[in-house]
Amino acid sequence: MERVLTLEEVAQYLRVHPSTVYRLLKKKELPAFKMGSDWRFNVESIDRWLETAEGKSSLNKSDNQDLSRSPR
Repeated sequence: MERVLTLEEVAQYLRVHPSTVYRLLKKKELPAFKMGSDWRFNVESIDRWLETAEGKSSLNKSDNQDLSRSPR
């Protein structure tokens, strides 16, 4: 059975403030669905999103390191 979180629960799961979750929702960057007027989050989708976000983050970090090593 799929585990579904509320907005407050996903904020705790991600260790961010609920306003950060709202900001990500507004930018359509966080996988979610609405149940009535309330947002809900599938844990498996959030975990996949985290893996993707971490991959992009590590790419950006390596890009930034390469830039810092380039001669000016």
